Amino acid sequence: MQLNKISDFVWEYPKQGKMRVPARIYGSKTIVDAMDEGVYNQIANVATLPGIINHAMCMPDGHFGYGFPIGGVAAFDLKEGIISPGGIGFDINCGMRLVTTNLTVKDVKPKIRELVEALFKLVPAGVGSSGFVKLDKGKFREVTEEGARWAVKEGYGWEEDLKMTEEDGRMESDSSKVSDRAMKRGLSQIGTLGSGNHYLEIQRASEIHDEEFAKACGIVQKDQIVIMFHCGSRGFGHQIGTDYLEKFLEVMPKYGIEVLDQELACAPFQSKEGQDYFSAMKCGINMSFANRQVILHRIREAFSGVFKKSPEELGMHQVYDVAHNTAKIEDHTIDGKKRKVLVHRKGSTRAFGTNRDEVPEKYRKLGQPVIIGGSMETGSYLLKGTDRAMQETFGTTCHGSGRTMSRARAKHLWRGEQLLKDMEKRGIYVRSTSMPGVAEEAGGAYKDIDEVIESVDKAGISTKGVKLVPMGNVKG
Repeated sequence: MQLNKISDFVWEYPKQGKMRVPARIYGSKTIVDAMDEGVYNQIANVATLPGIINHAMCMPDGHFGYGFPIGGVAAFDLKEGIISPGGIGFDINCGMRLVTTNLTVKDVKPKIRELVEALFKLVPAGVGSSGFVKLDKGKFREVTEEGARWAVKEGYGWEEDLKMTEEDGRMESDSSKVSDRAMKRGLSQIGTLGSGNHYLEIQRASEIHDEEFAKACGIVQKDQIVIMFHCGSRGFGHQIGTDYLEKFLEVMPKYGIEVLDQELACAPFQSKEGQDYFSAMKCGINMSFANRQVILHRIREAFSGVFKKSPEELGMHQVYDVAHNTAKIEDHTIDGKKRKVLVHRKGSTRAFGTNRDEVPEKYRKLGQPVIIGGSMETGSYLLKGTDRAMQETFGTTCHGSGRTMSRARAKHLWRGEQLLKDMEKRGIYVRSTSMPGVAEEAGGAYKDIDEVIESVDKAGISTKGVKLVPMGNVKG
């Protein structure tokens, strides 16, 4: 596929065929050359959707997904545009949360096994895992409408956590738009990690690239210990996506919408079906915020139990919680005018720059914290959103390192038991519910996280704050 070079880190696939706008891919030449051809086809298909604005975009961690590529970004006009489950992902509000401590490597290294075992016990992981929070249907409906606020009200967290969560941990929603089947699937899943690439990781700050920003985030020295975790709305969100994908396939002919890929099934945003899905999706967002809030509560309990100090004494404050599978109405400047648009982010992260009201006040003059998870072997990053991202990508950057191969291929190349032994020799202690699951998440199955981060940093759509490397990990 012929790409035009916009810069060393931005490439454009020109408008052709049924494309309404060009497609843009972010990444170094090495990353872009190695991308699966399917990614180019998918982002070109996204560019054909009604009401799309400026460009269809794919971040450097992009890889083949369902409908949109993972790493996809697209903004749509509120009147002429659509909403598509394939542009949000089935794990609605899959996202990242980062928490500081005042501990250092010296404090944690002797206790790493004990800490990981405590976390493994308190935060259920794996396929079908259920949490300690037992809810009836009525209570779960509250969760889907109140989000993280419900969790804090129930004693699973601090008020300050909400201020450090995207959307303050809650979006306005209507749970009547969610099927009974989805409700049943979500009932027992609050406070659980799930499986696949979801994890809970104890990390150390190995490189501080932006001292002022790091300090604002509560990271004041190298080798300081932080905790990062990655999970979403579990089976609840998946069922919402499935329900509405089927519904949209039925109603598209009524609205005269044709898509090049059935996985891009959509409805006009202003239609009844579009608005029903938007509200149901926000229930998935709220469930996920509550899920991560309860997990944070359990993490604080685990650290407190091991170190015999309160979470407050251990400095266990939330840096930020940010989603990377969402659709949100946002204000953006387009052709010199402010407009409200619907931004789909699927495996891509909001990265707002300075002076945005949506960003917590303590970060507003610097830029939004952006939490990027790498593989369990290589490390992760805390980035800062930029004003350039606001101009180019609707305030969006990457979300992780991005897979280079299928899970089946990874399981063929690696054995989970051996990986665990090799990582422990390198000072990374991992507990998992599944050895094949460990093999699927081998570092070699992912792109080079440093090169992905270098790409978004050099492109100017987010900048390096702190590099974080793993010491202990809980995986599903």
